[in-house]
Amino acid sequence: MTFDDIMVGTRGGAAGRIDAGRSERVVVGAAKVTLAEELRLQLADDIVRGALLPGAPLDESDLARRFKVSRTPVREALRQLVASGLVDSRAHRGAVVARPSLERLNGMFEAMAELEALCAGLAAERMSPAERHGLEALHEQLRVLSHAGDPQRFHHVNEQFHNAIYAGSRNTYIAEMTLATRVRVQPFRRAQFRNLGRLAKSQAEHDRVVVAIMRGDRTGASAAMRDHIDLVRDEYEIYAESV
Repeated sequence: MTFDDIMVGTRGGAAGRIDAGRSERVVVGAAKVTLAEELRLQLADDIVRGALLPGAPLDESDLARRFKVSRTPVREALRQLVASGLVDSRAHRGAVVARPSLERLNGMFEAMAELEALCAGLAAERMSPAERHGLEALHEQLRVLSHAGDPQRFHHVNEQFHNAIYAGSRNTYIAEMTLATRVRVQPFRRAQFRNLGRLAKSQAEHDRVVVAIMRGDRTGASAAMRDHIDLVRDEYEIYAESV
């Protein structure tokens, strides 16, 4: 996924599902999501929930038959999960379910917090009035969804919300680095939305970020976003202990 996908993703609609019988791409509103990305999310959910246990084999042919796709998107999905630490793949041994070490997981979240804080700070200074209006609109969508209690839909719009901040930084290189890191951390960010009351808490954390961005407060926006990602990590740890 590139910075151009960030720009499209901020306008996405409802999440799509795998349409294995017809195509190897699915459409999420205005944004195209590859089958590999959809497979990655489904497999990551199974691993994080404990439906696939550490050490379980992940055979490409078996997965291709299960999801009724070719082996190409399966291979790409497994490659992406290796980067998240959820899959271990070794030559001549195939892929197996893994769990990232606490040190690796903390390292990914630490990098995520600093990159997102940087984007939020730059966005506070650089976002146009139209971009700020768009961010407020996404924030309002999340408020409604937090009351509806729909974690999957909230996750999707939440990604648009963060994408808008990356784009608002007006620094393509930083935005791409941030997105690449988010892809690795995404399974854990997604899982923590299942915690009781988490959607409302996330919305309140976003509110502090949005207020600072609207005020043009670079320091405040950075601090609010860093705190938000730190709390996401804490919430994931709570979720991991519950499964």
